[in-house]
Amino acid sequence: MDFIAKNVAEVAPSMTLSITSQAKALKKQGVDVLSFGAGEPDFNTPNHIVQAAIKALNDGQTRYTESAGLVELREAIAAKLMVDNNLQYEAGQISVNCGAKHSCYNAILATVNPGDEVIIPAPYWTSYPEMVRLVGGVPVIVDTKQENGWKITPEEFEDAMSPLTKMIIINSPGNPTGSVYSEDELRKLGEIAVGEGIVILSDEIYEKLVYGGNKHVSLASLSKDIYEHTITINGFSKAYAMTGWRLGYTAAPKKIADAIDTLQSHTTSNPTTFAQFGAIAALQGDQQIVADMRDEFDVRRQYMLNRLQGIKNVRVVEPLGAFYFLVNIEPIGIKSVNFCEKLLSKAKVAAVPGVAFGAEHTVRFSYATGLDVINGGMDRFEEFCAQH
Repeated sequence: MDFIAKNVAEVAPSMTLSITSQAKALKKQGVDVLSFGAGEPDFNTPNHIVQAAIKALNDGQTRYTESAGLVELREAIAAKLMVDNNLQYEAGQISVNCGAKHSCYNAILATVNPGDEVIIPAPYWTSYPEMVRLVGGVPVIVDTKQENGWKITPEEFEDAMSPLTKMIIINSPGNPTGSVYSEDELRKLGEIAVGEGIVILSDEIYEKLVYGGNKHVSLASLSKDIYEHTITINGFSKAYAMTGWRLGYTAAPKKIADAIDTLQSHTTSNPTTFAQFGAIAALQGDQQIVADMRDEFDVRRQYMLNRLQGIKNVRVVEPLGAFYFLVNIEPIGIKSVNFCEKLLSKAKVAAVPGVAFGAEHTVRFSYATGLDVINGGMDRFEEFCAQH
């Protein structure tokens, strides 16, 4: 007897987590592995955030909160969205979840029916299609072009639509490409979605990591109609080095927000109570720490870009956000899984195969690691590419 639900059996495990686990296992064996797999800052959570959580524990803040999260935290998020993103949300439109990944899943589960189609530009974050499949939806993958900065165009959006289209997912700044959509690009996509009655899931978890004079624009800020069609996703993992705290949030029109709250009340209930006090401290504390981390990432980004551009048989688009490079290895002629397996076994460098992101002839490198690792890893990668 097959005990596993069909929609779960069809879901692929996260390849990014798998690669990171393999690299960690080799390191434990004493192998000198240089890993570029992890999608998390290599900084410690700022101390004032940690201390706020410790204080909450000492004060006995270990009981349930509202399923959508502490009112004080949701009010702090609403204030942040107004100041940073020009978005007006009430606390009742915000749900605090167990990480932005959980936020995305809640948003999809609350809006997508079995058989509904969800347009996902590729390269995509590896979990989007699997989340859609889990709720019975149909991922419609749109291959974007490197010459367009790996961003979906209005024409590609319109060509992918059908009467079954329910949602489009926009991730800016993006994982794995580091692409950042301009205000004009977002407005055009948003207006098409509004005209067709399509929900927009706007994943903005990397909003604080934008470089080179570019700026992050929240899709829902562009018009009242776009606002009414958009679910904004954000969280604390990337901006505040709080990946293990598992805190993300959705901000949405009230009807959708209520549906997400109902879902959460029957699944996780509230996110961890004392962690929420840390999140309040993150939002209300000194934001210079965010700028300092971004500046350090930018130094690494520029160094890694210079190194990658010097390798003759790979191609790369300069990432304007997040902390990833998507490297085109098509001239080498090896599929991404095979490439990464050889790179790990022969060069002791861990990277993520592009097939995990719907981009077979690419590999992803994270620069959320020290310059010494980046330098050594690029030396090994260049030598490996020269041999192939």
